[in-house]
Order: sequence, then C-alpha cells, then structure tokens
Amino acid sequence: MNTPQDSSLGREVAYPSQYDPALLFPIPRRGAREEIGLDEAALPFVGHDRWQAYELSWLDRRGKPRVAVATISVPCTSPNLIESKSFKLYLNSLNSTRFDDDEAARHCIASDLSACAGAVVTVRFGVPVLVEDAEGQSLDGLEVAIERYGPPAPEFLSADADQLVTETLSSALLKSNCPVTGQPDWASVSIRYHGPQIDREGLLKYLVSYREHAEFHEQCVERIFSEITQRCAPQWLEVEARYTRRGGLDINPWRASPGIAHPTRTVRDLRQ
Repeated sequence: MNTPQDSSLGREVAYPSQYDPALLFPIPRRGAREEIGLDEAALPFVGHDRWQAYELSWLDRRGKPRVAVATISVPCTSPNLIESKSFKLYLNSLNSTRFDDDEAARHCIASDLSACAGAVVTVRFGVPVLVEDAEGQSLDGLEVAIERYGPPAPEFLSADADQLVTETLSSALLKSNCPVTGQPDWASVSIRYHGPQIDREGLLKYLVSYREHAEFHEQCVERIFSEITQRCAPQWLEVEARYTRRGGLDINPWRASPGIAHPTRTVRDLRQ
C-alpha cells in the first residue's frame, strides 16, 4: 500500500524535463477513513476534491508554448487521492510535450489523473470566479477565548435541538499541517446545514483545534463532516474547505449528505 512517506513529499527531487505520468502518486483513502470510523462501502457523504491549477503549459504541434489554468474534479468515491507534490511534478512534465491541440492536452491530463485516482477525473480549462465576501455568517468576529490547537476536539461541538435552522457558517481560520513535511495548510471553510442550531462559539473552537493537527486536506474535511454529523445531528450537511495555493495548485474538498446536488456554481476566495 502506498503511504505518504513513500511519496516525493519532503524529498529533494529534480523537476522533470519529459512527460512522465508515472510521477503521479496515489494514496489510498481507506486507511485514513478507517481512523475516522468511516466504512468505504457505506460512505455517509457524496463529494469531490476540486483542484485548481494555475501553472499549466505544453507545446503545440509546432513547438510553440501554450499556457492555461484548469479545474480538476476527483470524486470522493475514488479509491485513491492524488498526492499534491506528485501532481505538481506531473504537470511540470508536460512543459516540453507537444500536443496536436488543446483538447488532446486536456484528454491526456484527464486520462492520467483518472488512472492514478482509480475513477473518472474531469478536467476543464478555466477556474471559478473570485469572490470577496465569505458565504453566510462568519464566525471569525466572535469574542471567544481559545486555548486548544490540537488534536481536533469534537467535544466543543454541540447543537440546540429546540432550534431548527437552515444556515451557512464560515471561517477563514482553519489551518492544519502536512502529515509528512509539517508545512502549514491554510483554508477557509464553509458549513451549510439544516437541523438543530449549532453552537457557534463551540464550532469556532473546534475548527481552530485543527491548527496543529497533521492530516491531508481531504481527510480534514471528511473528519469535520463526520464529527459535526455525530455531535450535532443535522438533517443534512455540506462542508467545503478552500485551501490556499502551493506550487501553482490549490485544493477544495467538498463533502455533502447523500441527495445534496453538487454545487452548480463554484467560486474562489481572495486568498486563492
């Protein structure tokens, strides 16, 4: 089984000069999900990992460089997530590769990523629009004392069963760390739900308790979804984290209760 320690993370590597899909490194989702208590055969959510690539280039048939940005969607039902450094190295391996046209380049990228993830990955050129204001009600202005920065503390989560609401809460204070290199991962998180009203101070304390936690982006979002579900019992729930860019890539995991439609409109935060 591939583990993060087997990847190129934290190692000095030469950037590739030739196209090489073998650079892509899959990490099975199963192990981290078992730690959270999730059953791969009966996931409590639907969703995707939306990558946004800002440094993408190849050559046309005459050798003239082409540049693009792209949005990549990996289904959460794929057996593997794609390790981010390997993703960056792979994209750079396209820099000197000739394609007959842009569609040929897009198809190549989609095919290689699908093979790595073990499921159909979609690739389209372009990235979502930029928005300045956070969705829903921001938690970040709450006057609350915080002393817990890790590990994640689901005991902070609670909800008032006598108050049923539909609302969106957000915070720009989510931070976790890479489990291999220890580098910080910064994100804004949006939580939309219907059900007992979640205690806002407790939710903010809970999100900040990820600050010294080491886990991949996708796994953090699945943990947040699972622990809010267990502690607050929403009738339905959506969680999306929008992580800031590193090496020309950012990642935006989205998880939602079954039956919730995928977002028809996606956006980027100012920090992206």
